[in-house]
Amino acid sequence: MSVAMEQNIGVFDPALAGLLESLVGSRDAISASKEELDFLSNLLQSKELHALFKVYNTIVDRVRDDRRCSPVLSSSMQTTLDVMEVILPRISLSDTSRQLFQLLQNPHIQGLLCAHDAVAQKDYLPRLPDIPQEMDEDEETIKIVQLVKSTEPLDGEPDSAEPIVGATIKTDEENGKIIIARVMHGGAADRSGLINVGDEVCEVNGINVEGKSPADVLQILQHSEGTITFKLIPADPKNGSRESKMKVRAHFDFNTDVDPYIPCKEAGLSFAKGEVLHIVSQDDPYWWQARKEGDRNMRAGLIPSKALQERKIIHERLSMTDQKKKSESDDYDREDIATYEEVVKLYPRNEFPRPIVLVGPPGVGRNELKRRIMELNPDKYHTPVPHTSRSPRPGEVNGKEYNFVSRELMEEQIARGEFLEFGEYKGNLYGTSLESVKSIIRSGLTCIINPHYQALKMLRTPDIKPYIVYIKPPVFDILKSTRNAAFAMSTFDETNSRGFTDDEFNEILRSSKRIEFLYDHWFDEVIVNDDFKLALEQLLEADHKLKTEPLWAPAAWLQ
Repeated sequence: MSVAMEQNIGVFDPALAGLLESLVGSRDAISASKEELDFLSNLLQSKELHALFKVYNTIVDRVRDDRRCSPVLSSSMQTTLDVMEVILPRISLSDTSRQLFQLLQNPHIQGLLCAHDAVAQKDYLPRLPDIPQEMDEDEETIKIVQLVKSTEPLDGEPDSAEPIVGATIKTDEENGKIIIARVMHGGAADRSGLINVGDEVCEVNGINVEGKSPADVLQILQHSEGTITFKLIPADPKNGSRESKMKVRAHFDFNTDVDPYIPCKEAGLSFAKGEVLHIVSQDDPYWWQARKEGDRNMRAGLIPSKALQERKIIHERLSMTDQKKKSESDDYDREDIATYEEVVKLYPRNEFPRPIVLVGPPGVGRNELKRRIMELNPDKYHTPVPHTSRSPRPGEVNGKEYNFVSRELMEEQIARGEFLEFGEYKGNLYGTSLESVKSIIRSGLTCIINPHYQALKMLRTPDIKPYIVYIKPPVFDILKSTRNAAFAMSTFDETNSRGFTDDEFNEILRSSKRIEFLYDHWFDEVIVNDDFKLALEQLLEADHKLKTEPLWAPAAWLQ
């Protein structure tokens, strides 16, 4: 051993010094190359590793005495979000509240709080398996778990899985053993931390279950009272699963009572379209575990996975026999099959208000709603000035009625994808540019537009973040009576000189069904325009909510 190494060992941590001495003394007996041994020797002598050990020893020494560094709470990030919701209505009234809100919204502050919570919860990665005690290689480990029987469901389909105090079981297809198929998050088994997926069930309350079916085990449980004792053979050790923090908005209804595929109806979670779900486990490729956002019941339930629901929807479409429906949907441009969309809370930013996008069938009243809301507050609401290739008429001002440009320039901009929507009328091009929308947003004003529904694909992007309001027509009789009572002029007539016909009312309803089929999973708000005054009030309420409350929005917008 060199003199320099001996001097270094004298100042090293005793554990590091012992490792280094052992390495030096057994170099000849170790089957490794000289480069590998030198690398390990240099690592053990490095100042960085020595400094880490010094920090570790300092923390251990302090934790041993009474001066413990215990966290006050382990959910500081959630507390911060709660505080932000409380002070949000006050930011326009108090400069202190506004500064505090901006500080708490800072991503560096939030990152620090998340790191604090991870340390406080001891949520470290990677999770290493426990070091096993010495035992004979042929000896199987047995664990005995006692759980108190609860009111959680205990019945299900005999040939699949049975809930056992928050867990389900099944017969292993390879060896016929009874094994744990699924542990329900928030259930008794999950809270115990002692029952894992893949554990083999040997006994229940002293009764050997070898050769029995899941239904037989269920009978044992049903006749048990109080504490239930399980004798289990642990599954092969795997990395512990972490609870997912993903939240999604559901784009379909799910009812466990009528779904024919769910392995256990009593373990399922029914939900309605539009509800936000907290996904806690995606371990099973077909059945995820989830809780409803805001639900105080911490026990999770089964919901169809994204892949399973997509397959179900595709199967339903392929099995359609109505050729008329098929022909109507042959050219639909919805590239994805709407199942779930990951969402996060999007907080309002007064300096960049989200634009309001009114979509709906022609003749439903979008133009009138936009006109009236702009009349109420012209300094707050603005709409983009359209572009046209035609020449200005007498009295028209460039940038006021239209942005007048050459046909060549407008065709080049259209080819580059710079227009939200465009069309040709009497030999002239007309259109709305994306930049005109973005310029209103940057000015701090509320942009309100009513484009063709196909423009939603270009609008629903992270840099625009639109709030999409679907203006829905009422049923035929109310649609006809309200429009006739208001002497509404037909939007299908170029001269706007007559009322709507019954065929045009039916066309409005047909168009609305098509829009809903294509894009209803993008709607943030639905307003039925059966009473114009009420519809206007609902639109103003939606705008107020947009500017004062955190709302669910696609997670991709903030990533």
